[in-house]
Amino acid sequence: MNHQAGPSLWIRIRRNMLVGLFTLIPIWLTLLLVNVILGFINELAAPIIKWMTASIGPEDGMYAVIKSPFFNTSLSVLVLLILFYLVGWIASRYVGQKALKLFEYTVDQIPVAKSIYRTIKRLADAVQSSSNDVERVVLIEFPSRDMKTVGLVTRTFKDTSTGRDLAAVYVPTTPNPTSGYLEIVPVEYVTPTNWKMEEAMSFIISGGADVPKTFNYDKAPAPQRDGQE
Repeated sequence: MNHQAGPSLWIRIRRNMLVGLFTLIPIWLTLLLVNVILGFINELAAPIIKWMTASIGPEDGMYAVIKSPFFNTSLSVLVLLILFYLVGWIASRYVGQKALKLFEYTVDQIPVAKSIYRTIKRLADAVQSSSNDVERVVLIEFPSRDMKTVGLVTRTFKDTSTGRDLAAVYVPTTPNPTSGYLEIVPVEYVTPTNWKMEEAMSFIISGGADVPKTFNYDKAPAPQRDGQE
């Protein structure tokens, strides 16, 4: 009895350890990414805060306000938003497009950086672009036919042998939509929704707590031709 209980206990311990490991890895990576982003944001405001406090002393009432973490973070977010706007404005101009092409050419010379940059850029472009044949936010049968999940159509293409229309659907995970699954689904099995991208992201991040009152769960049947019953 003891001989049989030993391996069983070890299997349970090993299984729980693996579950704990794979549970903590995405949490740790998420916290690490958030920490890096917050550090980058705070660094943006550091020169401005240094300049603002250079002309006043610690006895000034505004000194403590400017040095407070809340003011630092608020100013950093404002600087980041201005930076986004300026980069978008420059990127939409001829000079900015030329500079971006030069940057992409440089990245293309670095094998690993090329793969990472191209993959992220294609996903971002696909999410922002519009589609004429299917909606961006859809429902697909996943992980089984008895349930559906929210997905984002990133691209449509055809089966080489049959000409069947297919869709590449990215299925984000909750509550971190930056990780997920990529499914190739026949277009006729894709259920379009009337959701905006912001509504889908809010639904995913909130774990379904923030959801529109109505949405399309069942795909509308195809219209019948004359003579069909």
